[in-house]
Amino acid sequence: MNENRKVICPECESGWTRREFVRSLGTAAVAASVAPLAASLRPAAASPTSASAAETSAKRLYESLSADQRKAICFPFDHPLRHKINANWAITEPKIGDFFTKEQQLTIDEIFRGVTSPDGYERFLKQMDDDDGGVSQYHVALFGEPGSGGFEFEMTGRHLTIRADGDSVENAAFGGPIIYGHGEGDGTKGLPGNVFYYQTRKANEVFAALDGKQREKALLTQAPREDQVDVQGAAGKFPGIAVGELSGDQRGLVEEVIKVILAPYRKEDVDEALAVLKAEGGLEKLHAAFYQTGDLGNDHEWDIWRLEGPGFVWHFRGSPHVHTYVNIAKPKTA
Repeated sequence: MNENRKVICPECESGWTRREFVRSLGTAAVAASVAPLAASLRPAAASPTSASAAETSAKRLYESLSADQRKAICFPFDHPLRHKINANWAITEPKIGDFFTKEQQLTIDEIFRGVTSPDGYERFLKQMDDDDGGVSQYHVALFGEPGSGGFEFEMTGRHLTIRADGDSVENAAFGGPIIYGHGEGDGTKGLPGNVFYYQTRKANEVFAALDGKQREKALLTQAPREDQVDVQGAAGKFPGIAVGELSGDQRGLVEEVIKVILAPYRKEDVDEALAVLKAEGGLEKLHAAFYQTGDLGNDHEWDIWRLEGPGFVWHFRGSPHVHTYVNIAKPKTA
């Protein structure tokens, strides 16, 4: 099944164009780098809602649960489990394939399709097949009750955490921190077979475009912990080189990286992520860092890299295989 699964090109098939990206982000830096492009774009939606496709399916899943199922996977909206993040954990004990009816499993698939792009859906399915035998081995939790305040669907397992919240989590894209990864190619240069290695190649286009002094700022020795992704706000200290220091062409490459890494997710979540980025100073306030540790094959194609700004953290650890922690949210005020 893995060999036949189609994975399309996210740069070609992501469902939203570079122009749409620029309109959504709206920073001066991006505008300067794409001045020749026309600006006739429709406004982007701010975020998913309770009426979005994934959230509608999540409500139907909740309503289909038996009393015993609710005891096992349902929690109050403010339960601590909703805030835990890990690249390999079961948020609840039951596995999807053992615990849910066939109809409920189809509904979970609807939710999963609803929070991903067509490209992302295929990539994540292949990743789950490779890493743990498929979706049936993953785990689901529901927080809150549809129509009664906050509500969130969360699915976790090996190398995956994904959410649908209908914007219940205020000022946070994706409903809170998310995780993706893939174990294929472990420890081997180029991570053969890895469905996310293309993102390392794209990020390294930015590094290749830097001059000597810029590389001294961007290339660091030791990466922070992969789960160190709390947003810091405007007063934070961010590793690497400030995107605001880059030329227009270089900033355009950073813009393309952001487009590519967001492409696996539904447009509503992408729009919300870009809205948060814009509100926290835009592209210019991001920093790009590359790390010498974990350089597979010693080829200076940096396998660990990080984009971080006041309300944006994307930590990509591509060595020995991919673990990626993402947190895009407006910082909490005291």
